[in-house]
Amino acid sequence: MKTIKIMSILTMLCAIFSCKAQNKGFESVSADAYEKIIADTTVVRLDVRTAEEFAAGHIENAVNIDVLKPDFEQRACEVLPKDKVIAVNCRSGKRSKKAAGILVRDGYVVVELDKGYNAWVDEGHKVVK
Repeated sequence: MKTIKIMSILTMLCAIFSCKAQNKGFESVSADAYEKIIADTTVVRLDVRTAEEFAAGHIENAVNIDVLKPDFEQRACEVLPKDKVIAVNCRSGKRSKKAAGILVRDGYVVVELDKGYNAWVDEGHKVVK
């Protein structure tokens, strides 16, 4: 059973990364696809909203680094491992696409929650406060 789960995740990641050239080096996915990807505990969850937005509710086990802060890139490079997939989200998808572009440029493998935390919540996915 564990082998089937691992193979499913690997297949999904391969499909995502084979399309990344179409999206500036990263793939934007739906909330349902994002949930399946982050089920893999080796995937690092990154929330790029403000600290206030993050405190109001976020996806479980996410790291918060505000993409609008001038030191975003430096902090991300200090905190995020380059040997892991980075799953990035923001409120609506705009800031996470900006962050994903920066991270890809810095050598990270990134998947992005297309319509952001709002879509995640609207579709009934789990959040923590």
